[in-house]
Amino acid sequence: MSSLSELARRVRTADVVDAMGRLHQHRCDLLDLVSPTPGRVLFGPAVTISYFPACRTALPPEHYTFKRLFYEAIADGAEGRVLVLASNGYTDTSLGGGTKLSRVQSHRLAGILTDGRLRDFAELQHSDLAIYCRGEATRWGGDVVVPYEANRSVVLAGVGIHPGDYIFADSSGAVAIPANEVRTVLQGACEVVVEDAQSIAAIRNETPSTSSGKTER
Repeated sequence: MSSLSELARRVRTADVVDAMGRLHQHRCDLLDLVSPTPGRVLFGPAVTISYFPACRTALPPEHYTFKRLFYEAIADGAEGRVLVLASNGYTDTSLGGGTKLSRVQSHRLAGILTDGRLRDFAELQHSDLAIYCRGEATRWGGDVVVPYEANRSVVLAGVGIHPGDYIFADSSGAVAIPANEVRTVLQGACEVVVEDAQSIAAIRNETPSTSSGKTER
């Protein structure tokens, strides 16, 4: 039996989204992502950190730190996980940069997915991580938002992600897969790849009077 990683290497985000659509009707994909490590595929179970608007009185910055929330997020395991950072609407704010995010590399996570911005692309591109975000920031964002809670369900760009859900991302976008259906979805995505290849082969040999009999994607 093929491992999940082996299955993931055979597909693209669009294939996974098609496979998800055969099982569910909810939106599961994120678009318009940017990467300091383009070309890499991000795949693994999610651990989450959710951000909240900064307030020194309500959320003392010495307590609501990235370091504390990061180690809380990976308490049950780090290697191969995907760190999901939820901006909660602050999509143009930096949620991290090369310094604090070096922990992600040190603890051998697969990478990062966020709907916010990240700083220090020049540093991040030298990591082994696969990283997808809304874009690069230059300004520190710690006076705008702070890490608030770890390993709670989050929403990124309208997509719900629960801790343990699998994240798949490549240059075309990202998709969240329910943890208990990840093998079924990836196998379905592999079937989509085969079906599309068969359709392309049929198109090469078609004539104006040929009936495809299938819905083309």
